[in-house]
Amino acid sequence: MVIVGIVIVVATFIAIIKQFETRLVLLLSGLLMCFIGGQLGAGTTAFVKELTNPGLVPTICTVLGFSYVMEYTKCTEHMVYFISAGLKKMTKIIIPGAVIITFLINIALPTAAGCAAAVGALLIPALIRAGVHPAMAGSAIFLGTWGSALSPGLMFNPQVAQLAGEDVMTVIASFSMQAIIGIVVAAILLNIVAIVKKEHTGYVVKGSNAEEGKEFKVNYLYAIIPIIPLVLLVLGSKQVAVIPEISVPVSMLIGTAIGIIAVRPNVTEAVKKFFRGTGDGMCDVVGLMAAAACFTAGMQLIGLTNALIDGMKNSQQIAQIGAAFGPFLLAVISGSGNAAALAFNGAVTPHAADFGYGIMQLGSMAQLGAGIGRSMSPVAGAGIIIAGLAGVNPMEMAKRNAVPCILATVVIMLLLL
Repeated sequence: MVIVGIVIVVATFIAIIKQFETRLVLLLSGLLMCFIGGQLGAGTTAFVKELTNPGLVPTICTVLGFSYVMEYTKCTEHMVYFISAGLKKMTKIIIPGAVIITFLINIALPTAAGCAAAVGALLIPALIRAGVHPAMAGSAIFLGTWGSALSPGLMFNPQVAQLAGEDVMTVIASFSMQAIIGIVVAAILLNIVAIVKKEHTGYVVKGSNAEEGKEFKVNYLYAIIPIIPLVLLVLGSKQVAVIPEISVPVSMLIGTAIGIIAVRPNVTEAVKKFFRGTGDGMCDVVGLMAAAACFTAGMQLIGLTNALIDGMKNSQQIAQIGAAFGPFLLAVISGSGNAAALAFNGAVTPHAADFGYGIMQLGSMAQLGAGIGRSMSPVAGAGIIIAGLAGVNPMEMAKRNAVPCILATVVIMLLLL
């Protein structure tokens, strides 16, 4: 049965890599393993339980709803212009500056594709006009698109928090310093790559159709609205405790209300955008997590999970490397590490103590590895968007980001595990 399980898992990830619908593949594979294991109902039970998970569903849905309202009210655009305004003046550190700015914006705008479009449309033309080679300009933005790892709305953080019996902000605090060190290391390494390849300066725009000198007046109130929920969560966290503790859904609702009141858009349309976001969060994110829960239930029933755990018990190093580079490699190949990280956290992370690690350590490393790996994948949606804006092949960006991403993952792994 274990051998059959391995075959099914390998076939599952091959199908995901070949761009079959991830939710369908995970669900069918999970049900097949449950059937072979003699308990078909266990897969559907796990699926339904995750769809109605009170700890995850409100968090993810309200984050997406808030994000949609911020885009509708143009607050996201004001924030991007505000944060990136000083980048043009930092010519000597323009590349690492672009990486870190994208990373920070991705925390408040926790969708890689959305962040890529919002930031790339502004910064890529600015970087190119400053003399940065288009492929390097795209690489800098692409490298910063795993900042969502520090977002309370990223699906993995509520998942790990629930497994560990902690709140989301405690989970994020447990790896935030390591993640910050990782992005700084990655940004510095990309700058070195740019210098070695002589792509950090001297590029001359030829026939560029980028918008030149388009005036945009930043409204500073609008610019800070997208980060209000994050500020509230930090101030109310156990580590800071300046204000009473506040939940993620409540913080997102407060941010949404402030945005609507401050910008005064068409309220009916704004409310429609919010609920469209919650619906898409249910469909795209919660649906994926539910399918992954069915898949991990199948792995458990067919005996694959226990075999994997027994193998990891024999070596702490195997667990360490597996948590970091398993999701990392799948993300590079498939353009999305979600399936691997969700499966790993569902099947292996609850047993972290058996390998000498904490649940927060192992689960956080899995999601960080997945996020960083996606930032060097030539088939990632965010990378394709950025490549289009820069007018380059996505593979060119992947090659430039390879060394920074691999070494940043190693650094975080050594610091976190």
